[in-house]
Amino acid sequence: MFQGATALSLDAKGRIAIPTRHRDALVPDGAPLVITAHPHRCLLVYPQLAWEPLSKTISSMPGLDQRTATIKRLFLGFAQTEELDSAGRVLVAPSLRQWAGLDKQLWLVGQGSHFELWSDAGWQAQQAAMLELDIDALPAGFESLAL
Repeated sequence: MFQGATALSLDAKGRIAIPTRHRDALVPDGAPLVITAHPHRCLLVYPQLAWEPLSKTISSMPGLDQRTATIKRLFLGFAQTEELDSAGRVLVAPSLRQWAGLDKQLWLVGQGSHFELWSDAGWQAQQAAMLELDIDALPAGFESLAL
């Protein structure tokens, strides 16, 4: 399970170093990972085994509906399979960096089965939105959550 937010740096070649504590779960036995775009202008980082069923589900959706086709283009069209190098770094493709507005400072944010990768500005905006969250108008399913 991936959780927590970690500040990372993007190097001059467009690579990020995956934190050691997440490497074994994210790339078990050296398996690749998948990075793709998200409509919120961040990136999603999945272990390949977790991405495969999602990819199959998305691929099987009808492509003639414009909204469905757009979503398929986003998730599958941007998807990149990448391997960690010997130093635990992974390349983030230029098209993905551009989509998410990634610069030097990044945030790797755990979401359970995967990570989100945010630009510093994008992550700061998400935190501001968290502060503005109306706790009395929670999305369905959260109203009974006991913390």
